[in-house]
Amino acid sequence: MDLYLRGKRALVTGGSKGIGLATAALLAEEGCDLVLVARDPAGLTRAAQAQARHGVEVQTIAADLSRTAEHARVVHEVGGIDILVNNAGAIPPGDLLSLDAATWRSAWDLKVFGYIDLTRAFYPTLKERGGVVVNVIGSAGERAEPNCIAGSSGNAALMAFTRALGARSPRDGVRVVGINPGPVATDRIEMLLRAKAERTTGNAERWQDAFKDSAFGRAAKPEEIAAAVAFLASRRSGYTSGVILTMDDPGRPPF
Repeated sequence: MDLYLRGKRALVTGGSKGIGLATAALLAEEGCDLVLVARDPAGLTRAAQAQARHGVEVQTIAADLSRTAEHARVVHEVGGIDILVNNAGAIPPGDLLSLDAATWRSAWDLKVFGYIDLTRAFYPTLKERGGVVVNVIGSAGERAEPNCIAGSSGNAALMAFTRALGARSPRDGVRVVGINPGPVATDRIEMLLRAKAERTTGNAERWQDAFKDSAFGRAAKPEEIAAAVAFLASRRSGYTSGVILTMDDPGRPPF
């Protein structure tokens, strides 16, 4: 299926690894020029080299998107884009009393306010070009989990942001959509499941037991989430805005 993405310019945050890297690879395969933003310059270099084989332009920007001043710098260096994929940010696990205020605020500065502020910063150019915002959020926003309380709360806020903005943005020629992945086979999910296994069984090595009774019996692959990002960003999904696609295992137990 042709997604009609060739020649589009896509910015992917957290584009050096995990879902962001898989998304960059698929968008490049579809013919999109890329802007990859992440904190790690070495990781960005590796990611750019990996996508160069598709014959697209790849720009990389090392930036800490938890800092508002960095958003203006990114916009200045990038200029116009057609697709914004907000993906950067990993909110640490923990219950109310185990997460201090500094940890909570730092995580939200990167993911929650990072998504909101970057969308605001790029909205004028997205409006000019008839662009799309895809927010990669996380299913903890709809399956509230006490031991991921900061993540559940932050993701729920981003779900509301996506729905509220996406309900009106088509009037500006902009679509805003979201994806709520469940567990995805990345280093972060292994970390979360190891913490859960240690907490519940006393043995972190039993982390893969989390999938033994689930419907799929495994975590999602980053490439499966990337495929949904690409479709939602394409004109094949042109009548979609203000909605969130959940990609989770319906049978998995909570974290």
